[in-house]
Amino acid sequence: MKRLTDYHTHTPLCHHAEGWPIEYARVAVERGLAELGCADHSPMPPALEPFDDWRMLGADLPRYFDAVAEARDAFPQLPIRLGLEVDFVTGLPGNERWIEQLAGMADWDFLIGSVHYIAPGWDVDNPKHISRFEDRPVAEVWQLYFSAYEECIRSGLFDFVAHPDLPKKFGHRPEGDLRRFYEPIIAALAETGTAFEINTAGLRKPAGECYPALDFLRLARTAGVGVLINSDAHAPGEVGMGFEVGLALAKEAGFTEVLRFEKRQAKRITL
Repeated sequence: MKRLTDYHTHTPLCHHAEGWPIEYARVAVERGLAELGCADHSPMPPALEPFDDWRMLGADLPRYFDAVAEARDAFPQLPIRLGLEVDFVTGLPGNERWIEQLAGMADWDFLIGSVHYIAPGWDVDNPKHISRFEDRPVAEVWQLYFSAYEECIRSGLFDFVAHPDLPKKFGHRPEGDLRRFYEPIIAALAETGTAFEINTAGLRKPAGECYPALDFLRLARTAGVGVLINSDAHAPGEVGMGFEVGLALAKEAGFTEVLRFEKRQAKRITL
């Protein structure tokens, strides 16, 4: 744990998490993590607020910055990185321009690219929409997601991307070799120099495994793509949760390094 970081944590400002950065920092110190990152769900363009019920509003950003500063003051021995999990929504007018504006609003250490919406009003990991998986073939749902995910990566707006195979959250996986979905994503990551995370939250969901699957990890390792291990914690007790599994998967796939970020610059750390 002492060589690992957890850069994907949330706060009550997103309306579906508990615990402030100071509480996450306390757990990170107790569990021996090298660094902590805060990455709450980012606001959407002001004209579209409220966009949904699981993200910060633009007016919340000052409180978010204050909360991170409070944690840094309380735990000076722990580097606490400032980030956002930023939704990339295909077909949303002005979305990329808004993300560029967000990038200039603070001295970020990292921005995480994230895809949740695969169609208007359908955030694919939202339990209230789970019945929609009965309306379309699972392979079609996956294709919608991975097409949007590739566009997210190729935008060049992000330092790394989140939960690469999120549509499996509720256990829905297409038949056959899933590398047909992974390969275009790996190519986009490699060509843009974008990293990705092993997200251990999948262990706490019906999927019962990390995002992404081992085959994705092996392809990424072969392509030389950078990786981080994150918990996607929505409560302080989830900081670093499942990291022993995530680390074992990374090593099984052949990874010998993980990335850290500061001021949007990556640094490689040997495992």
